[in-house]
Amino acid sequence: MQVSHRFTVDSAVFDDEHLVSCAGLVPVMTLADQTGLGRLLGEKIQIGSTRVKSGAANPAPKLSTIIAGMCAGADSIDDIDVLRHGGMKTLFAAVYAPSTVGTLLREFTFGHARQLESVLGEHLGALCERVDLLAGADRQVFIDIDSLLRPVYGHAKQGASFGHTKISGKQVLRKGLSPLATTISTPDSAPVVAGIRLRAGKTGSGKGAARMLAQAIATARAAGATGPILVRADSAYGNSTVVAACRRGGARFSLVLTKTAAVTTAIEAIEDDSWMPVNYPGAVRDPDTGAWISDAEVAETTYTAFTSTKHPITARLIVRRVKDARYPDALFPVWRYHPFFTDTDLPVDQADITHRRHAIIETVFADLIDGPLAHMPSGRFGANSAWVLCAAIAHNLTRAAGVLAGGDHGKARGATLRRRIINTPARLTRPQRRPVLHLPVHWPWKQSWITLWHDTIGHSPPRSA
Repeated sequence: MQVSHRFTVDSAVFDDEHLVSCAGLVPVMTLADQTGLGRLLGEKIQIGSTRVKSGAANPAPKLSTIIAGMCAGADSIDDIDVLRHGGMKTLFAAVYAPSTVGTLLREFTFGHARQLESVLGEHLGALCERVDLLAGADRQVFIDIDSLLRPVYGHAKQGASFGHTKISGKQVLRKGLSPLATTISTPDSAPVVAGIRLRAGKTGSGKGAARMLAQAIATARAAGATGPILVRADSAYGNSTVVAACRRGGARFSLVLTKTAAVTTAIEAIEDDSWMPVNYPGAVRDPDTGAWISDAEVAETTYTAFTSTKHPITARLIVRRVKDARYPDALFPVWRYHPFFTDTDLPVDQADITHRRHAIIETVFADLIDGPLAHMPSGRFGANSAWVLCAAIAHNLTRAAGVLAGGDHGKARGATLRRRIINTPARLTRPQRRPVLHLPVHWPWKQSWITLWHDTIGHSPPRSA
C-alpha cells in the first residue's frame, strides 16, 4: 500500500468542526441512558464537604464523561479530551474537561467508592434487563473471583506497596495496587464485572473475598440468574469463610485447596485404579487405541476440610495430576498434583474441566489492562478507586453494546469493539435541522454498527434517564 498523492507540509489542516472520530459512542451512551446510568449516578453519588468548592458539583454528568471516555479508549484522565473534538459537543451535552473530572475524582473517599460500587451492581441488573447479557442464566451461572497487581511508579501513589505477583510463571515482588474483582458469566456468554474493589498492593489476595462473593451472588440474582450458581476460585480463596458465604447465598463452590499435610494424605490414599484420563477440549485421540493422548488424569475422594474451625465441611476433593516435565526420563512417572474442593455433582472429569475454566476471569483483566486500567492515573487512592469502578461500568456497557451489535461481537475483546464499533469516524450534518451521521462507505463492520444503531436509537419506548 502506497500513498497516492504528493502532499506538502501544509496539506494537513485540523479545521473540520463537524467531524467526529468515535461516532459509536452515540448508540453506546444512548444505551447507558436507557438503562438509567445517569439516574443511578445522580441518586447514589452524594459528596458532602470537599477540598475544592466546586469539586462535588454535578457528579453524575462528570462520571458519565469518564465512562464515555473509557468506552472510547481513554486510559488516563488527560485522555478524556478525546470527547472534546470536532462535532462531539454537538452530539453530546455536558462534556467536561479532564481537569474538571480529575477534581471530582480526587474528592472520592472510601464511602463514595462504595456508592459507586452500588451503581455498578444496579446498572448491571438494568443492562441484563435491557440486553440478553447473560444468555443461559436460567441453566448455569459462574461467579469467578481473583485479584491482580497493577504496577505503579513514583512515591506519590497512596496505598502503593510491594505485593507478590506472577510474571512468566515466576513469583516476583512488585510495587503496585491490587484490585479484587468478581465476574459473572454463563456457558453461552462472556463475563461481566459484578464488583471490583481497589486495595493496597501488599493486601492478601483473599482479604474481603467473602463479602465480595456475597455481593456478587446477590447481583447475579438481581440480574436474572435463576439457574444454579457455581463459585470458582484459586487457592487464595479456599477457606471456610468463602465456603460459608457461598452456602449462605445458595451457591455451590469449586475452590483450589492449599496442599497441606492433610490434603497430601488424602491424595496419597487414592487407589491407583481410580485415576482416569481427562478429555480436555482439543485433546488428540490415538488412532490405534482410541484413547486420549494426554498426561493429565483425575480422581476424587471424600474429604473433610477446615477441621480446625467450628464448621468443618465434607465434600468432594478432586485431584488432577500431570507428569512433571522436569523428569522426562524417570523410570516411573513423577506426578504433580492439583487438588480442588467442590460440592458439585458433575462427573469427575467434567468437574475438572469446568473448574479450569475459572481462567476466564483473566480475559476480563486483559481487557481492563488493555484499556482504562493501563494506568492508575491519580496519586490519591480514592480517585484510583473511583477510576477502577468506572472502568468496570464501561466494560459492562461496552459488552452490552457488543451483544446488541450481534455476530461475534458478543464475545469480542474490548479493543475489537472499540476499533469496529465505537471509534468509527463520521461527519455530522443537519439537513432541515435533522441530525444525520455520514459514516465511511464500505465500512467492514457496517451491518453490526447499523444493528446496534437500530437496537438503541430505534428502541421503543426509549427509557431515558
